[in-house]
Amino acid sequence: MISSTSLFAPVDSDLRLLTDNLKRLISARHPILGAAAEHLFEAGGKRIRPAIVLLVARATMLEQEITARHRRLAEITEMIHTASLVHDDVVDEAELRRNVPTVNNLFDNRIAVLAGDFLFAQSSWYLANLDNLQVVKLLSEVIRDFAEGEIIQSLSRFDTSLSLAAYLDKSYYKTASLIANSAKAAAVLSDAPSTMIESMYDYGRDLGLAFQVVDDILDFTSPTETLGKPAGSDLVSGNITAPALFALEEQPLLQALIEREFSQEGDLEQALALVQTSDGIERARELANCHARLALQHLDCLKPSAARDSLAELTSYVLSRLY
Repeated sequence: MISSTSLFAPVDSDLRLLTDNLKRLISARHPILGAAAEHLFEAGGKRIRPAIVLLVARATMLEQEITARHRRLAEITEMIHTASLVHDDVVDEAELRRNVPTVNNLFDNRIAVLAGDFLFAQSSWYLANLDNLQVVKLLSEVIRDFAEGEIIQSLSRFDTSLSLAAYLDKSYYKTASLIANSAKAAAVLSDAPSTMIESMYDYGRDLGLAFQVVDDILDFTSPTETLGKPAGSDLVSGNITAPALFALEEQPLLQALIEREFSQEGDLEQALALVQTSDGIERARELANCHARLALQHLDCLKPSAARDSLAELTSYVLSRLY
């Protein structure tokens, strides 16, 4: 399996600088908010989203050094991502993320919601200070998409009539929007040609969709220790993802179990077994593969460089998490 460390070699020193800066940027006036936010940045995330911003910056600048605005955009991207995770954990009543206690578990829901709000507000302030209206619009759209994704997910719990298109829309709002719009914003800050800017958006969108589908597969196939949260937690909460959606087409009993919200003893175990014995996981893998291949094609507009190679390898890395 490709490691994210070797993958991000072209921006390794940029990412080290980013981690130091993030802790400095979020030092809040109130120590508890600062502690909550710092806990998140210490929680061992792979920094995939800011790495993509920095790689797109390097791939579109080539001979020139990336700018302070590119670096700040990468920091804003990680802040927005982290804020969304905090709110996600509150909504999902999660106790663990990356095998580390969540902010709502460590402090309480009220502090967690405020910590998330604080990070969104901080990111918006730094975003405004980039003085680039197009970039402000792109990243503001992401924050709106996160909220929309959460609302759609909450309203469609245990809804077995969810279509694949609606699932992909929700996956775009919750995951792909940030990757797509921040990659596009990095190209905007590089003054790249408009066709290249759009290709970076398309790359981020398809990579983000592949990433989310893989995450949804891992929820059925990975043990809790690997996942950093209980396996099958999506289905328990009524969040019907690609493997279950495909399984529903061939397992009528699964529909009944979901619709009665696993209210009888053994319902959940039976539902998980039905997904495992169906073609659902295999078909979800094909869906992830399809989006990863599309993401790779969108890089054709970039000239050869180490950063472009890393962006290309990322499409394989996302899929390699399955094996």
